[in-house]
Amino acid sequence: MKLRYVLVLVALFTATGLYAQTTDSETIATEAPAKKEIIKTGYNFGPLPAVAFDADKGFQLGALLNIYDFGDGSMYPNTRQHWYFEASFFTKGSQLFVVSYDNRFLIPGVRWSTAITITNDKAMDFYGFNGYMSYYDHERVALGKDKNDPTHYIYTPKYRINRLAILFKSDFVGNLWDNKLFWEAGYHLSYFKQGYKNQSALNLDKINKNKKEGKAFPEDEPTIFDQYRQWGLISEDEAWGGLNSTVRLGLLFDTRDKEGAPSRGIWAEAHVMLAPKWLGTSNPYYRYSATFRHYVPIVKNDILTFAYRLNYEGTFGRQAPYYVLPYITTVGQSYDRDGMGGYRTIRGIMRSRVEGLDMVSYNAELRWRFVSFTLWKQNISFGLNVFSDGTMVTKNRDMTFRGEEKYRADYDAYMAKGEGRDLPHITVGGGLRFIMNQNFIVAFEYGLPVGRLRKQDGKGAFYINTGYLF
Repeated sequence: MKLRYVLVLVALFTATGLYAQTTDSETIATEAPAKKEIIKTGYNFGPLPAVAFDADKGFQLGALLNIYDFGDGSMYPNTRQHWYFEASFFTKGSQLFVVSYDNRFLIPGVRWSTAITITNDKAMDFYGFNGYMSYYDHERVALGKDKNDPTHYIYTPKYRINRLAILFKSDFVGNLWDNKLFWEAGYHLSYFKQGYKNQSALNLDKINKNKKEGKAFPEDEPTIFDQYRQWGLISEDEAWGGLNSTVRLGLLFDTRDKEGAPSRGIWAEAHVMLAPKWLGTSNPYYRYSATFRHYVPIVKNDILTFAYRLNYEGTFGRQAPYYVLPYITTVGQSYDRDGMGGYRTIRGIMRSRVEGLDMVSYNAELRWRFVSFTLWKQNISFGLNVFSDGTMVTKNRDMTFRGEEKYRADYDAYMAKGEGRDLPHITVGGGLRFIMNQNFIVAFEYGLPVGRLRKQDGKGAFYINTGYLF
């Protein structure tokens, strides 16, 4: 653990030194002389070893690169254009590759953002549908993790599935009124490959490799994914993934003072996702999303800010492939974040723990920058935050039994353990942030589930990642 933190600190100061080697010229801002904010101009490069930790994915090793173009500095801390590259590998078997680009000037009056992301999860979390209606046997999981107890095999693979996801997007945002109200339009193409070869959920040979006697996950033990197929809750048409060819249309209202680390303003958007069969989608669906974010300054000059986000992800009708449900969807410079649970969505609960046709979520946090200074011609700040996150399913995916009768007894026993409906999944936590030039941000956070059913959501999670949640 100590080595992990040392590596992260070394990476931070290495990045600071490299970031300082830019082609810009700086002037001291006159708007806030007390802070002596440096106005960045030209190109700024932010390479960083991707040394991090995510409780859902494990220890991360890789590299990332931010390239910021601040132009003549008139838009600082916002950028004229921004490139982001990442290649990361995680100890729990995942790989992540990201290339994204954001441009404000190539098309006059229009902001263009494009990205491609590839995630290869050897053991992606899958806990079933409708939150607490799907029972998570945390006691069996705990027993299986006891390395000195050969009578209980590892049970974690019960809630895992192999997944490859390739997502491409090209989004356009244009001004409608006073650079506050904007239209949104974009094309999103994604491909999901679920499960392993020969119609199995996982590569058990790899998962069981080097396991002690009695600890290997049995080949005849079905995963939750296998059982959902047996019970007819996941049809064979969608079980193994498919292609999504999607058009997104929406509206955006944005009055933030800055994008990377806002301290005042509103950022709200609503859009629809149209994925018809004739556009090439394997399992057609129609969904919508609405998000409201508000930043309230408590103490000026970015010292203390209250921020919150409200999000609703919904489905028109009763059909949507299960593999698109975990995502919080976006249009613009960001890209879709998966797993309702995890650093980018609900901190502190297990990734993809909450999955339904409609889901509501909130994030609320108090952000305190307790120190700000300049170092090597860079604007440096450190901040603390406390937060509470929450989510729940508001429209269920159909979990009526539709399988062969020989599987009904197992289905009845499983459903009897779960709740009759989903209830709020709530977490609390806090963290520390390193902030450079209002854009480059490294976060250390810990979240913990609370409430009567908290053990159904995991034991809490620690994250080292980049940026603010919103």
